[in-house]
Amino acid sequence: MGITRYSLEVQAVIPRELVRLSELSEDLYYSWDRHVRSLFHRLDRDLWDSSGHNPKVFLRRISQSILDDAVLDTVYMDEYNRILAMYDSYKNKNTHKQIEGLFDNDDLVAYFSAEFGVHESLPIYSGGLGILAGDHCKAVSDLGIPFVAVGLLYRQGYFMQTIDVHGNQVSHYQQTDFNDLAIRPATNARGEELHVTISLPGRELTLRVWLARLGHIKLVLLDCDVSVNTDEDRFITHQLYGGDLHTRIQQEMVLGLGGVRALRAMGLAPNVWHINEGHSAFQILERCHELVQAGMDFKSALELVASGTVFTTHTPVAAGHDIFDHDMMDTYMGEYVKGLGIKMKQLLALGSSPASRGGFNMTALALRGSRFHNGVSRIHGEVASRNEAYIWPQIPHEENPISYVTNGVHVQTFLAREWTSLFDMRFREWRNELLNESYWECIDEIPDHRVWSLQQSLKTELIKDVHDRVLLQHRRNGCSEALLRRICQHISEPEKDMLVLGFARRFATYKRATLIFSNPDRLNRLLNDPKRPVLLIFAGKAHPSDLPGQQLIRQIHEYSMMPQYQGKIILLEGYDMALARKLVTGVDVWLNNPEYPLEASGTSGEKAGINGVLNLSVLDGWWGEGFNSDNGWGISAHGPEFDADYRNHEEASDLMDILEKEVIPLYFNRDSQGYSSEWVRMSKASMKSIIPQFNAQRMVRDYVKKFYVQAKEKSARMFFDNAAPAQQLAEWKSKILSCWAGVVIKRLDEVKKEIIFDEDLSVRVGVFLNGLSPEDVVVECLVGTEENGSGFNMHDSFRFTDGGDGENGERIFSLEMKPSLSGLQFYKIRVFPYHSLQVHPFETGCMIWL
Repeated sequence: MGITRYSLEVQAVIPRELVRLSELSEDLYYSWDRHVRSLFHRLDRDLWDSSGHNPKVFLRRISQSILDDAVLDTVYMDEYNRILAMYDSYKNKNTHKQIEGLFDNDDLVAYFSAEFGVHESLPIYSGGLGILAGDHCKAVSDLGIPFVAVGLLYRQGYFMQTIDVHGNQVSHYQQTDFNDLAIRPATNARGEELHVTISLPGRELTLRVWLARLGHIKLVLLDCDVSVNTDEDRFITHQLYGGDLHTRIQQEMVLGLGGVRALRAMGLAPNVWHINEGHSAFQILERCHELVQAGMDFKSALELVASGTVFTTHTPVAAGHDIFDHDMMDTYMGEYVKGLGIKMKQLLALGSSPASRGGFNMTALALRGSRFHNGVSRIHGEVASRNEAYIWPQIPHEENPISYVTNGVHVQTFLAREWTSLFDMRFREWRNELLNESYWECIDEIPDHRVWSLQQSLKTELIKDVHDRVLLQHRRNGCSEALLRRICQHISEPEKDMLVLGFARRFATYKRATLIFSNPDRLNRLLNDPKRPVLLIFAGKAHPSDLPGQQLIRQIHEYSMMPQYQGKIILLEGYDMALARKLVTGVDVWLNNPEYPLEASGTSGEKAGINGVLNLSVLDGWWGEGFNSDNGWGISAHGPEFDADYRNHEEASDLMDILEKEVIPLYFNRDSQGYSSEWVRMSKASMKSIIPQFNAQRMVRDYVKKFYVQAKEKSARMFFDNAAPAQQLAEWKSKILSCWAGVVIKRLDEVKKEIIFDEDLSVRVGVFLNGLSPEDVVVECLVGTEENGSGFNMHDSFRFTDGGDGENGERIFSLEMKPSLSGLQFYKIRVFPYHSLQVHPFETGCMIWL
């Protein structure tokens, strides 16, 4: 007969003197301010850990006597009051000086993302995309930008991971009690819970709206777990990236359509809309739907909506771009499309792409429904411009509208507590100087021995944590004590002098986690040199449906259990933000070896670099910009044109050469003071270069200046005079598209092959405009050089002038140009449509070359 076990939580009464601890627990500002978190964990460190670093849960379960004693502790109370003063000062802070004057009082940026990685206590993220979104929000709050974020509230969120005795990843899903989270229901004017609805096939779906506070901004979250919905529908927002394609399209309808409706219900009117990856692209349709219902035609509505929309694509990997087949689109959007005033065929055309294979590509919709587009590093911007060139089929990929903003990380979140304390003592204004590159030369003022000792201290803390995790993991799996001693032989003494290499990220095949095992004998020699010991730590999750990714975990586990590697290769389970913070602050070297050019950005290396950890990475993603020869090591990349086996062999050899000949000798080359001064020099170089250039404030500043300000201005222009400009532009584009196939350009003058320097070159062309007017087009000449087979390098461009009517219905365009260069050069002539209302001169995708 079973015995019933009841739970009872006896909650302490928070003393009046500490009542604002509750306020701090409700503001996710705690996720990036270590001082605020310290107020909780210094009261009861064990409870802090067991409560998942969640201040709300912590306050519900803390002992009454601990709170009462804290009131009598003058040291604690002084710290409490000091941190409250800092918190209040932050809340009252004005817009950052580099942003000041760029936004008006009625401006508002709405940022949509399927996941937000703010803190482990709010489990609505899976990996890099979510962490990036969380860092974006934190930096926006720091800079004082008018901003609201929109996402989904998952009952289970992403899975928790364990690894069994055979190296198999085991996924565990835990129900989240929303009462435990730093959120509250949004309410209407009557104080009732705010609900909005969207239509699914044959039924209405009710969405509950929640609010979270992140410093100066709001995070709006939607969930379907509402009693009026069917059991099946309540499950839609149950799990992040769970279920099948039907679940996925329903989630994206909730995010895109429901997100817009939630903002409207809250009385918010954004004038800039940022789509963070294609999951939320249905918001484009919803905003068009509003305008069509108000009497506008769809094409004009799309121009109006697109003018204020920014779209960020985050990956060149096909699996990162959602595609729904046409039958599914008809099922879910068949009724909705009627409210857009168009046929389903027109809607499906917005999502067409070569990769969609007859399906509806959400990335394609996002690109066609926005006018500002970017990748997340310089290299990724170039890759995305090639991959998405089908949107602008006649435009050279290097000139199409896709730009880039390189990702950055939120320094206050990922900088180690010890570094934060040191900066607070030596550089009191450092938080206000993250956009000032020259300021960070101050790192050189820190004595070398202080840097070395601080890093060794961080490594010791990491090894202690790793040791505890390894014991828990392997004892649960039934590991014998003898085997456990061998596995822990090098981590049972946390202060042991050894070089620690870290590799932690999502286990996807293109990230090549096992590249370092390409030459096992050589790796064995490097790891097991008794005079220069090296430890290799792995951590990360594979998506539950990514079987090849899970196989990588098994392979690493198998290597870690080989006798020659036991204790030298550690595979940790349970990768989350808390473990990530430990790793990026405590290892000596951060490894990253993706297949070029598939690493869009790779921000884990940035998190390591700001802590003085040295990167050893393939020159892809952010490291292609960040590497300067003094701040780490770069592995020359081999592109997809190389055979995969050859590429892997060459890059694995480079990796091992750098480790053996540069990294390990440098670390163990100790001077008379007992540390490697050259290692410290490189560590300082890492911090000086990466902190100011790859932080999230710099990233957000770039979004503001490159996209947000332009988007709000273009949108305002399109809305002018009852949106007459949007209608004008839409009509013009329709005319262009109907006539362009018949436009022809030809050379009329005799081609000269040489002229004297400073002499004019006369060029005449005839253009058959096929019903267009001369004002609809630009005829342009590009002048440049070709060197060593590098292709055409443009130096100048010249526009032709309209010369009147010619023969056979042609229009004459003429040019008198004076080349600025002497010597052999080349020129090309092209014609393309142009309208002053366009955001980008090539957004029609039309261009004809002579």
